[in-house]
Amino acid sequence: MIESEKVIIVEGLTDKREIKKIINEDVIIICTNGTLGVERFDNLLETYDLDHKEVFIFVDEDPSGISLRRQLKNELPHATHIYVSSDYKEVAATPAYMLATALAGQGIAVNPNFLV
Repeated sequence: MIESEKVIIVEGLTDKREIKKIINEDVIIICTNGTLGVERFDNLLETYDLDHKEVFIFVDEDPSGISLRRQLKNELPHATHIYVSSDYKEVAATPAYMLATALAGQGIAVNPNFLV
C-alpha cells in the first residue's frame, strides 16, 4: 500500500516532472500516458487505493486531456479537478508560478519560490 494520502493524476512524464519540482510535500504523481483502459485503471485504483485518497486530476486542456478528465470524473467522482489556463492548454507549457498557484489553491504545499 502506498503511504501518501494525496495523489495527482497527470497525462505524461513532462507534466509529472514539472509538478514534482514545484510541490513541497509527499504526493504520489501518476502518469496515465493518455487514456486509461478498464484493466489499467482498475490496477491503479487498487495499487494506489484511489477510493480512499485525496485525488487531484491535473490534465491538459486539449482533446485528449478533456477526454481523460471526463473518464476520470466518472471513475473518481470524489476527485478534485485542477485546470490549466486555456492560454497554455498543456500542464507542461504552463509557467511554473501558475502551476504553483493552482496547486497551492487546492491545499498542496508548494515551494514558495514558485509563487513569485
